[in-house]
Amino acid sequence: MHSQNEWGQLRKVVVGHAHNARVPEIDTSLRHINYADVEDELTIPSGTYPQIVIDEANEDLETFVDFLEKESVEVVRPNITDCNYYNYCPRDSVIVYKDKAIATPMPLRARRNEYQAYEHHLENLHPYDIIRSDALYNTKCLGDKDTLALTEEEPAFDAANVLRANDDLLYLVSNSGNKSGASLLQSIVDGKVRVVEGIYSYMHLDSTVAFLRDGLMLLNPSRIKDVSQLPEPFCHWDYIMAPEPVNIGYHEPYKNSSPWVSMNLLSINEKLVVLEKHQEPLRKALEKQGIECAMLPMRHAITLGGCFHCVTVDLIRD
Repeated sequence: MHSQNEWGQLRKVVVGHAHNARVPEIDTSLRHINYADVEDELTIPSGTYPQIVIDEANEDLETFVDFLEKESVEVVRPNITDCNYYNYCPRDSVIVYKDKAIATPMPLRARRNEYQAYEHHLENLHPYDIIRSDALYNTKCLGDKDTLALTEEEPAFDAANVLRANDDLLYLVSNSGNKSGASLLQSIVDGKVRVVEGIYSYMHLDSTVAFLRDGLMLLNPSRIKDVSQLPEPFCHWDYIMAPEPVNIGYHEPYKNSSPWVSMNLLSINEKLVVLEKHQEPLRKALEKQGIECAMLPMRHAITLGGCFHCVTVDLIRD
């Protein structure tokens, strides 16, 4: 197991599944992190997702797996378990950096120990799953997207708050990651953790920035207005401003991401990425940089909150 950036040739990967996916019953963590902008919490759905969502999501994931295997990528899957949330987005719970797998201290209580569904595929595992106290959650965030959901009471972050670029890691402070989490990550890895904040509260980094190759990134222009907002060395990288996404819609009332999940691409290597099949404007922008795009379906990316980067964890990249 070894992977330290987002663009090297992919050799082995975990791909999630949608079996038993559910919205957990509302608690302090879910209310503050996922639904801080919802006025009436009685409108928040709970329970298992509709079977059509689960079935269609799994169909699209199988299409994705078939593509990866044709590209000579070894694919492994999480166990099918009775989960509190889901095993659709393994990227959220584990970072692989060099030869370490880090199960991050996720702030959502329902996702504690989520990594255990695929820990048998992980080597040199460092688990940081802890029980969350109410003091971690900032009640002032309710109804105010400019106030973050987490205090600095204890380290907390999702793995998807982080992108890797060899000796540097970009870390987003948001509703799903605090500054204490960045400090914890720095104590574990030998790369330099570079913090970006004041960009976007809800919630992960990979619908805001995508690393395409060393020195080239894709940026979300609704959140990154100027590269000077990014820390060294990323403020000096070349970049593509992503075109407006093609909105693929979602299954009412389940909306777990914005249409900008269109940016949530997976690199097979520096010259080939996987994109949601409707994102033709983005395909054209990437092809101008010599990057070929495999256009595959992911009908419930917005419904379930993740596209091709989110539903994977790369275990081996060159």
